[in-house]
Amino acid sequence: MRHSNKIPAFILLIFFWSCQTTQKYDLLIQNVTIYDGSGNPPVVGSVAVNGDKIVKVGEFAGISEKTIDGAGHSISPGFIDMHSHLEAIKRLPDAENLVRQGVTTALGGPDGGGPVPFGEYLDTLEIIGVGPNVAFLVGHNTIRRRVMGNEDRDPTGDELAAMKSMVETAMLEGAFGISTGLKYLPGTFSKVEELIELSKMASAYGGIYTSHLREEGLKLLPAVHEAIEISREAVIPVVLTHHKAIGVPAWGKSVQSLAMVDSARNLGLDIMLDQYPYTASHTGIAVLIPPWALEGSAAEGFEKRVSDPVLRDSIKKAIIYNIMNDRGGRDLRRIQFSRVSWKEDLQGKTLYDWAVEERMEPTVENGAELVIRAQLNGGCGAIYHAMDDADVNRIMQHPQTMIGSDGGLAEIGKLHPHPRYYGTFPRVIGHYARDLALFPVETAIYKMTGLSADRLGIKDRGRIKEGNFADLVIFDVATIIDKSTFTEPHQYPEGIPFVIINGKIAVDNGEFYPVKSGKVLRGPGYLKEN
Repeated sequence: MRHSNKIPAFILLIFFWSCQTTQKYDLLIQNVTIYDGSGNPPVVGSVAVNGDKIVKVGEFAGISEKTIDGAGHSISPGFIDMHSHLEAIKRLPDAENLVRQGVTTALGGPDGGGPVPFGEYLDTLEIIGVGPNVAFLVGHNTIRRRVMGNEDRDPTGDELAAMKSMVETAMLEGAFGISTGLKYLPGTFSKVEELIELSKMASAYGGIYTSHLREEGLKLLPAVHEAIEISREAVIPVVLTHHKAIGVPAWGKSVQSLAMVDSARNLGLDIMLDQYPYTASHTGIAVLIPPWALEGSAAEGFEKRVSDPVLRDSIKKAIIYNIMNDRGGRDLRRIQFSRVSWKEDLQGKTLYDWAVEERMEPTVENGAELVIRAQLNGGCGAIYHAMDDADVNRIMQHPQTMIGSDGGLAEIGKLHPHPRYYGTFPRVIGHYARDLALFPVETAIYKMTGLSADRLGIKDRGRIKEGNFADLVIFDVATIIDKSTFTEPHQYPEGIPFVIINGKIAVDNGEFYPVKSGKVLRGPGYLKEN
């Protein structure tokens, strides 16, 4: 009997397939251009997700519960907002306006306004659930107000010890560092020695220092010098937050401020910046009023002082000075109301419009009188069109500049917010990288992802990498753009069909889903102790 050594083809085929294991994924994004968040040029491939983690990146096949065909689109790590006002997050935990622009992680507590008690606040957010991942800084203004009120004086030894203890507690409970708002009360009353002592406490637990500088106009350079001094004396990384040169006389000073950053870095100091991509700022109307006029409570402070003719004259002169040399931009048309609880029809209008409505000649002097009236009515928010494109471009091109919206949580149709609330991150890609070609798209992505994650010490986010959390944004480089404007702010951006947070799809083909898959992130002091 003769035996053949040939094996039938169908048996070989069965054997071959039995040796293969088809990998299954929860989510598979295929045929997509991958910007990995490192600043490297993109590559075409696939990204696979299981649970809340990225499990495979590159060229591969598999089957999944949900597959997204990324042909013609790009994918990047979720954007990290380095300066986000999250005060309303208990009421608006989904943070839809942030998520829709690709933000998957937001750093709250800027400008000295971080929460206290810190740990209790984070615990509450974990119970509520949040849309994006959130992290927080402990706020110097919050702490100083708790300990010293709104007083213009140095702290006593006991008061300084109490503030240091509050910073330490917050760091142990998960703060990523300390923020200051030295343009605002009561932070503006503090001296550099106080800031150094508190920053040393944050530094001891691996934290950073972010600062709304004492001045961003005529005295910008001394304010940058102060921040550098704090970095040197406290041995702490510093972020010059929402860095700008504001007010016509200050235009162009970013040349010197950035040179100071470079010089400090050359000396071994860790100085970085963040920025929003607009030529207008947004804050309270009180920023035009001299700080000394606002010391104490409203009843005992400002109201009393403006009732004194001599003090009122001094206050008015200071407001005129600020309109001419700082945020006022030398034109009442450049001051635009955003939040006005006592006269909602002013929202979206300018100080010039209000003067005309009141049958007042729209002079700077009359504008100052209306600022006083606005503050007496309880204050309001305003958008200040007082920055120059050249400074914005120059700062954005600096290799150490990250992106922070300086926006907050918005609801469609309510109030008249700055467009940065809706459009910051798509604007950086669509306008500054694609249209103006200030830098490649991969650089824009790095500024919004990897660079920011590195600054915060978050090792498992900010890059598309196997083992990292699946925070992802799918966008169209050709169409991504902000749509929110200063006249019509309530508009979501275009060109971002998918946003994924910790493996869950929060924006699915343009439709928002309140999945609340974000995590409350805790900083280096908490991680060290737990």
